[in-house]
Amino acid sequence: MNTTLAMTRRDLLLAGLKAGGALVVGFPLSGMAANAAAQGVGKPKDFGQVDAWLAIDHGGRVTLYSGHVELGTGVETAFMQMVAEELDVPFQAITVVQGDTLLTPDQGPTWGSLSVQVAGQQLRKAAACARRALLRRAARKLGAEASALVVKDGVVSGGTGTVTYGALAASGALAVAFDDAVPLKAPKGFRIVGKPVARVDIPAKMTGEFTYMQDFTLPGMLHGRVIRPTGMQAHLQSVDDGAARRLPGFVKTVVKGDFVGVVARTEWGAIKAMRAVKCVWSDWRGLPPMDTIYDHTRHAPQVKTEVVKTEGDVSISLADAAKVLKATYEFPVQTHGSIGPSCAVADVRPGAVQIWSASQSTHWMRRQIAVLLGVDAGTVRVRYLEGAGCYGRNGHEDAAADAVLLSRAVGAPVRVQWMRADEHGWDPKSPPYVTDMQGAVDANGNLVAWDFETWFPYFVPGGWKHGAPVNGVPLLAGSLMHDTAGVQVPARQMSGYGEGNTWPEYAIPNLHATIHWLRTTPFRPSWLRGPGWAQNTFTNESFMDEFAAAAGVDPVAFRLKHLKDERGTAVIRACAQRAGWQARPSPAPHTDGRVARGRGFAYVFYDNKRTYVAAACEVEVDRKTGKVRATRFTIAHDCGLTVNPDGAKAQIEGSVVQTLSRTLIEEVKWDAAHVTSLDWASYPIVTFPDVPAIDIVLLDRPEAPAWGVGEPTCSVVPPALSNAIFDAVGVRMRRAPFTPERVRQALSAAQA
Repeated sequence: MNTTLAMTRRDLLLAGLKAGGALVVGFPLSGMAANAAAQGVGKPKDFGQVDAWLAIDHGGRVTLYSGHVELGTGVETAFMQMVAEELDVPFQAITVVQGDTLLTPDQGPTWGSLSVQVAGQQLRKAAACARRALLRRAARKLGAEASALVVKDGVVSGGTGTVTYGALAASGALAVAFDDAVPLKAPKGFRIVGKPVARVDIPAKMTGEFTYMQDFTLPGMLHGRVIRPTGMQAHLQSVDDGAARRLPGFVKTVVKGDFVGVVARTEWGAIKAMRAVKCVWSDWRGLPPMDTIYDHTRHAPQVKTEVVKTEGDVSISLADAAKVLKATYEFPVQTHGSIGPSCAVADVRPGAVQIWSASQSTHWMRRQIAVLLGVDAGTVRVRYLEGAGCYGRNGHEDAAADAVLLSRAVGAPVRVQWMRADEHGWDPKSPPYVTDMQGAVDANGNLVAWDFETWFPYFVPGGWKHGAPVNGVPLLAGSLMHDTAGVQVPARQMSGYGEGNTWPEYAIPNLHATIHWLRTTPFRPSWLRGPGWAQNTFTNESFMDEFAAAAGVDPVAFRLKHLKDERGTAVIRACAQRAGWQARPSPAPHTDGRVARGRGFAYVFYDNKRTYVAAACEVEVDRKTGKVRATRFTIAHDCGLTVNPDGAKAQIEGSVVQTLSRTLIEEVKWDAAHVTSLDWASYPIVTFPDVPAIDIVLLDRPEAPAWGVGEPTCSVVPPALSNAIFDAVGVRMRRAPFTPERVRQALSAAQA
């Protein structure tokens, strides 16, 4: 039977994948076989099979299958480097398929700066397993021991001659099991890893050829918009879509519980229809006042109180100490602020659901959507397309759920593009954060007690409810369908969310860290870059600075005095040296003039187990206006093996800029009913004129495991900035963001 197929290169590569562990893409193919393979039939996704992770065609090209996705962080390029290195093939021979639930292994969400550390290592081991199998085949063909063979650019040499990987792969399927203990190439043999390699995604982005999620279209695609409640927990009372029905191109109004959406033939038509539909909502005004949010947080219903770290006896040390300090630190509710609003396309047909999304957790979303629709997860396929902004679970999954419900209602593909008010008003938020600190030093200035107490949302184990899977954030559309959109009860415990860096890595004999896990929080919570880790490090490193100042000791010297970790010490010294740090206590000697200048320092061993970062920050503070301007950040960074130095530096720079914005100006605002900071005027972010000079020193350790890069730096930015403000003007900023108004208030209070 002859069949003509329109196939992409990726489809063609997939077409030769055979069931039962085939590594090889072979040719020629019958039409039916090609079509089946292109739909993922026979493509293994079992972690135990190497061909779940990669395929090699007869020309020697390698296709990687990654459940982790490129979010603009450079991991796609890093994965290509790691696999090219381990296989000994040219970097240009690698192609990456990412985030397609039909084709890629479920490696969990792309989060926590764990892609290179975890997902990349899995790909690297798969490549090593494939290389070992190919060399064994080559040894038989060339009449030599596998250990005596040499590979360069995918060509195996030795024995009776040479043979290419492509020829070896084409000679028959390789049944290769994934061996987690497979030997890996030693760093001394690296040719690609550790070298600065230009990111493969940048050229198309620079020329405008790149297809972002927001650019994606399908033939016959319709457009949808969702009408949001007037209050967080307002319920729908009536809908009148008479005016919308009269608009050209109107298709349908969809109502499911409190979910109200419209579908039209054009995007502008959907916007006009959304505005024409008249909804009456119940009156709800139950949000706590902004100025009491931290008291509200302290008194919110709790699931439990957990001591996450304890050493010695803090109470005795506090009672017997030479000096005791107390302080409270607060970090605001913040939105993700994705510059491109969330977008998705869904095509829901009987027995098949297809979704195109910028979700950084496509496999999780697949399960969520299956629950939302009441279908088997095997009928749902999610394909990843990069969006304009991520840094935590923002609105991408919610836009996909909107599109799914609308597509099901009209039986056609539907694109949903959120608007700015959707993004700022309804994406899940970083919850409010408050911590009380007590600590003490002895007569010799040694830290002897450290007591940390915070309040944070607990993601209560609750199974699958309204589209909330294990470790998931409830889908907004599902919550609206079930009248629970404003009931902000966290759905499931998120490991690492809140407890990371609740204690510092300094040598303190008596230490106590407590978290009060909250049952509710005013806004639907989710991850925002460095969730918990950034806020906790802000607290601990600011408090550390307060002790150094109270003791009249240089902040860097005080940290080194209490740090026993050699790698941590090396990072602190490298940062201080690069910054030209001059040892002296803070604050700086008083100077006349309107603008005061200062410097601050901070250090973190991220999550108490990976990636060392130190930061020195230089600021200018306008005493009259209260405006703070960071003029320079110096970052020293040790993430073990640095796969791509250029990529690492780009991520560190981005982390500094974004967290500077969060620390200086970002704060969600609301009234009793809903979020009011719905645009860039009411929720500003840092702009180019306020970006500081950023100087980076990388402490590469190629023999050590590769750790994450993107998130860890965000933890040291708020405390370094706060400490620099104190150094400049002698007042402590313990509540973020450090807006001009708050700085002026602190200066006035200090003078009173």
